[in-house]
Parts: sequence; C-alpha cells; structure tokens
Amino acid sequence: MRKYNWNSNLYDKKHSYVFKFGEDVVKLLAPKSNERILDLGCGTGYLTKLISQSGAKIIGIDSSEEMIKQAKQKYPTLNFEIKDATNFSFKSKLDAVFSNAVLHWIPEKEKVVSCISNALKPGGRFAAEFGGKNNVQNILRAINKILTSNGYPQNVNKVNWYFPSIGEYSMLLEKYGFDVKFASHFNRDTFLEEGVDITSWLEMFGKEFFEGIDSKKKSELQKLIVKELKPTNFLKGKWFVDYKRIRVLAVKEG
Repeated sequence: MRKYNWNSNLYDKKHSYVFKFGEDVVKLLAPKSNERILDLGCGTGYLTKLISQSGAKIIGIDSSEEMIKQAKQKYPTLNFEIKDATNFSFKSKLDAVFSNAVLHWIPEKEKVVSCISNALKPGGRFAAEFGGKNNVQNILRAINKILTSNGYPQNVNKVNWYFPSIGEYSMLLEKYGFDVKFASHFNRDTFLEEGVDITSWLEMFGKEFFEGIDSKKKSELQKLIVKELKPTNFLKGKWFVDYKRIRVLAVKEG
C-alpha cells in the first residue's frame, strides 16, 4: 500500500466536506452502545468521535502519521493507531467496521476486504462510502490532457485510484463471505468552500500527479488544469468536484 503524505490542517480547514458527508454513513452503520467498532482510515477523527457518542468502543486507524497525530490532539480520550488497511488484525473480533472516503485510495482491494472480513465476528457489519465508477472524471480528464500535452505523460498515473462499479464491489464482498444488504452508486457534485478552487483540491488529493516537477512549472500546469475545468466544474461563482460515490452495507455470514 502506497503511503500518501497528507496535509491534515488543509484537510480540516478547506476540505471538511469529506468527513461531514460521512455523517450519513454513520447513520447507515447504526452504532450501538458497547459495540466494538473500527473506523478504517479515520483521518483526523471527526467521524470516530461521532461514532463514539453512541457509547460504542471505537478505535480509529490510519496509515498517515500526520492524520493520527492530529486525531489524538483533537480527541485525546479516544483510541487511535497507525495501521495499514491492507494488513491489520485485532485479538478480539469486532462488531462492525466503518470506512468513509478511504477505500478508493487503496488499489489492493482484496487485501483490504480480507482484513475486514477476518476482523469481524459472524453477523458483524461493514458500512462504507468511497469513490465509485467515473468518480472525478472531469478532473482526471483535464489532468491527463494538460500533463500529456505539456510533456509529462509519465505523471498521469501517479495516483492509482480504485473506482469500482456496484457489481464489481458486491462480488468482491461476497467472495470474502459478506451478504450485501445495501449498495448504491450516486452522483454527488460537491461545491468547494467560498474562495477555494480546484488548485486547493489538487494540492490536497492530487499532488502526486506533480511529483518531480519544479514549483514554477507545477503552478503553470495547475493553472492550465483550472482553466480546462472551468466550463464543466464552475457554476455560479463556485467550483465543484464531480464526485461519484458508492455506499454499501454488508454483513459477514457464518
């Protein structure tokens, strides 16, 4: 699993919509008092805290040292650990695993689902939301065009996202012993905060596209990408991201 260097302050201050939208996934999870629940890819801990308010015994894990550091500072009474989503386990089986806006960052999807299945007790729940088929299609098209036409085709695949269809992901869950109770693929065009443009989104979620490119040229390329996206991703004075999401609830059989 590739390790990404996250800017936790930028994430909290200008891209908080990522975890705010996850509140509905917490409702889908329906956590209960005293349940042992894992927040997989907890980020800076906002949703971990929300789940804990049910009385559940929650642990948040993330591969980012920076995210876990901030989560511990914000919520010192909760349990956070640095762990890899493709290689984790716990001594006691869990009642549920929750994940928001994480799984599309991990192309080793079989390893992730295997770990989730092994961590859950029979009847345990898995509730998640992440990028689905055709997620950020406009943005990826613009990045591809600008990088390729300006002599950087090798940078186009620097970020290896995983955006499956409902059918593909449901089959994967069933392979590892899950009964899929609910699955939905939906559009969620998401407006960025006032004064925030696609450049900030690229810095938060796509900076690997510009690895090895000096800062001056990087700035030029990002301006060209912003210009390319204005006809499709700018409306009424605000920028939006063309998100497509998968939301799923599955139960471990057995």
